[in-house]
Amino acid sequence: MLEYQAAKDLLKGKTILVTGAGAGIGRAAAIEFAKHGATVILLGKTVKKLEAVYDVIELAGYPTPAIVPLDLKGATEQNYRDMADTISEQFGHLDGLLHNASLLGALGPFEHIDIPSLEDVLKVNVTAQVMLTKALLPVLRQAPNASIIFTSSSVGRQGRAYWGPYAFSKFATEGMMQVLAHECDGTSVRVNSINPGATRTEMRAKAYPAENPFDLKTPEEIMPTYLYLMGQDSSEINGQQFNAQ
Repeated sequence: MLEYQAAKDLLKGKTILVTGAGAGIGRAAAIEFAKHGATVILLGKTVKKLEAVYDVIELAGYPTPAIVPLDLKGATEQNYRDMADTISEQFGHLDGLLHNASLLGALGPFEHIDIPSLEDVLKVNVTAQVMLTKALLPVLRQAPNASIIFTSSSVGRQGRAYWGPYAFSKFATEGMMQVLAHECDGTSVRVNSINPGATRTEMRAKAYPAENPFDLKTPEEIMPTYLYLMGQDSSEINGQQFNAQ
C-alpha cells in the first residue's frame, strides 16, 4: 500500500478521531489526515503533546482540530459516552476512528508475567478500545461512509516468545476487528486493521533498544495505508488485515 497516492482533498469535510495522537504514528496520522482536509479530534493523555500537534496543524493552515485529553487506563464508560455526545453535538457525525494508542508493557518470559502490568496492557489495548468504539458507533453510523481502523502488530498475527501481554492484546485486537467487521457488513461502517511494521517510534525503541532507528521507516513514510483505509477509495473494504510496510 506504500505506493498509494492520496488525492489532496481525500478527507475534505470529514471528522476523524485519532487516539494516541500526541506522538509517533498517531501524531503523523493526525497531521496527514488534516493535510488531506479532515477535521481531526486529537485524543491522548498528555495535553502538552496534543497542543503541540494542534499547533502544527493550525500553522499549516489545515482545518482546526479539537483536543480531547483522556487517559485510556482510567477512563470509564461514562467518559466515553460524554465524549460521544459532545462529538455528536459539535460535528453531527464521525467519519473515522483510528485506534492507535497502545501500551507495550514488559517483555519477558511467560512465567515472569506481572499480572497488574498485564491488566494495564489489556485495559488500554483492549477494554478501552471496546468502550470507545461502543460509545462512538452511533455517531459513526450517522456518517455516509465511516471507517474504523484498529492498530495491530506482527505479534498479534503470529505469537512470539517473550512478547506476552502485548501479543495477547493484539490478538484480541484482531478478533475485535473481525467481530465488529462482521456485524457492520453491509452497513455504512467498515472496519479493518493495520500492522504498521517496524517504525521509528518510542515504543519500538523501548522494545528494541539495540536497534538503529535510522534503519526504520518513519511514521510519515507509512501513512499511505492509513490514508487509503480512511478515504473513499476503500469504501468496499471490510474485515481485512493490512500491512503498512
